Amino acid sequence: MEILEYCREIGLDTVGFSSCRVYTELEEYLWFRKQNLLENEFEEKDIKKRINSCEYIDGGKTIISIAFPYLFEKVRESSGVEFSLYTRGRDYHKVAETYLKKVCNFIESLGGKTRYFVDSNSLPERYIAFQSGIGFIGKNNMLITEKYGSYVFLGEIITDMNIEGDVPVKTQCSSCSLCQIACPTGAICGYKDSNRCMSYITQRKHIEDKWFTKFKGRLFGCDTCQKVCPYNQDVLYSGIEDLRAFDFMEKVDLNEIVNMDKSTFGKKYANTSCGWRGRNVIQRNGIINALMLDEDVSIKSIRSPYIKNYYDRLLRFLKL
Repeated sequence: MEILEYCREIGLDTVGFSSCRVYTELEEYLWFRKQNLLENEFEEKDIKKRINSCEYIDGGKTIISIAFPYLFEKVRESSGVEFSLYTRGRDYHKVAETYLKKVCNFIESLGGKTRYFVDSNSLPERYIAFQSGIGFIGKNNMLITEKYGSYVFLGEIITDMNIEGDVPVKTQCSSCSLCQIACPTGAICGYKDSNRCMSYITQRKHIEDKWFTKFKGRLFGCDTCQKVCPYNQDVLYSGIEDLRAFDFMEKVDLNEIVNMDKSTFGKKYANTSCGWRGRNVIQRNGIINALMLDEDVSIKSIRSPYIKNYYDRLLRFLKL
């Protein structure tokens, strides 16, 4: 197929297709989440918008799901502070957009209409990737691909071209429960409460004191369930150089983070895949980790009332 060939030419080798439709099979689950207050602040509250992929382009017939691998070297265990692996390179939204625009231009040259998305719609992108044969959804709710494990970003293109869909990949977790056992907050057990996920908690603007002890070096995001997953132990590495980790994201300067000013944030961290959340959340997480782990850092004057609130709460929490 011409589209697949073009994707491979530009370095995208994990691409799948599925029909543009209404995902009625997800409606009951989404209503369960809503009724049990399991939705989080990042989720679209209108369930109809979350399950109807036909609303995004007139005459849409096919969704093209594309995986963007971001791992460049073997995952190393860390006992110190660290950013989640996915956050360490250039903002993936911008990187993925560059590739998706190229694919859209190619499809339009064939006579099709297109619209692309990278975290810019309400649709269930992991489920769409599963339906498109990209991979299966693991017990930790991560999309797991054959080549790259779960270390991938996802993007979608909706087109009015009628393209034969791929076959969904059968779930392969079977009796494995490593991610459930390893999860620091028990978020993966039972009905899978994403509000307890440490990756989500590190991104929230407002967090309760009870989570301070769970950070344990996490500056933004959490890789625990991915690190123990058997399907992530022998994966291929990414060939997308724009996603390669920055040195300062791998060799964390905690002093810089806890004392970060607008200039430092703008020149460095704003361009990463966690920069969208802003300076305050990253700085707050740095201070939480510095105090909870008793790191040798010097926290200088704190001007932000938001940061000062967390600093004072931490002192009370630790009875300092």
